[in-house]
Amino acid sequence: MASDNPRIRLIVNGDDFGQSSSANRAIIRAHREGILTTASLMMTGNASDGAIKLARENPNLGVGIHLVLVRGKSILKPSEIIGLVNQRFEFEPRPIRAGIRYYFSKGLHPFIRQEINSQFAEFRRTGLLLDHVNGHMQFHLHPTIFNMLKRDFKAWNIRAMRLSRDPLLTNLRLSAGRYFYRLFHAAVFARLAGRAVAAMDRRGIVHTDRVFGLLQDGRMTESYLLKLLDNLWPGTFEIYCHPDEDEHAHELEALCSPRVRAKIEELGIERIRYQDLFKPRTARTREVAPT
Repeated sequence: MASDNPRIRLIVNGDDFGQSSSANRAIIRAHREGILTTASLMMTGNASDGAIKLARENPNLGVGIHLVLVRGKSILKPSEIIGLVNQRFEFEPRPIRAGIRYYFSKGLHPFIRQEINSQFAEFRRTGLLLDHVNGHMQFHLHPTIFNMLKRDFKAWNIRAMRLSRDPLLTNLRLSAGRYFYRLFHAAVFARLAGRAVAAMDRRGIVHTDRVFGLLQDGRMTESYLLKLLDNLWPGTFEIYCHPDEDEHAHELEALCSPRVRAKIEELGIERIRYQDLFKPRTARTREVAPT
C-alpha cells in the first residue's frame, strides 16, 4: 500500500521494547529527545510491565506488538504448547532451525496459533492502541506464521504490519562489510515480503514502501542515518533499530543525534507512526510533532 504523497514520511521504530530496563529507557529517551516515533513491545520480555507503564506515560509513542516465537519466552505454559518451548518457557534460539520446524512440523501449528493469540490478548489487556505488528527476528513473515496473521487479522485487530523490504543496492552504497549476511537476508526477505504484499493489500493492512534496518542490523549509526536520509525518495518508510544503553548504545546516540534531527528538518521529512496511515483517521491518530 505505497503512499502516493510526494512528501517523505518516516516511521522510526525501536524493536524489543520490554526486553530489558536498558532497552525501555533507551526507547523512551530516543522518543523524547530524538527522532523515534514508535516501538514494538515484547509481551514476554523481562521488563514488559515497565515498558507498558512508560508507553502509557508517553501517549504520542505508537506502540505495536513484537511477536516472540524464537529466541525468547512464551506466555503459555510448556504443557499447553507441547514441543514449542522447553520447561523454562524458552523457544528455539536458532532462527533457521525454528523456521524449518514451524514450516514442516504441522503438529506445532495449533500451538503456535494459541501462543500468538495469547500474546495479542495480553497486548489487548494493556489498553494501548495497537499501532503495528511485527515479529522478533522478523518471524511475522515466516509462511506458517504469516498465514495465521492474515487469516485472523480482524480478530487480532491488525491494521498495519512491517513488510521487511530493505533495498539491497541502497544499503550496499551506504555501508560496507558483512556482505554474505546482507546478500542472504536480502534474498530471503525479498521472497517472503513478495509473497506477503498482495495478501496484505487485499486485506487493507497498511505497510510502508520500504523498511530499513534488516541489512544494517546492529549498525544503525549516526553516519549511516545521515547518508540514508539523504538518499530517501518521496514515499513512506520505516527505519528500525534496537536501541539500549549497553550493546546498542551507539544506536541510541544516533537516534538522539542533533545532526540527524537537523537533517530531517532540512529535508522536510515528516515523522509519523503507523497509526497515522490508518484510514479513516481518528482523533487518536494525530501526527507526531517534533519535540
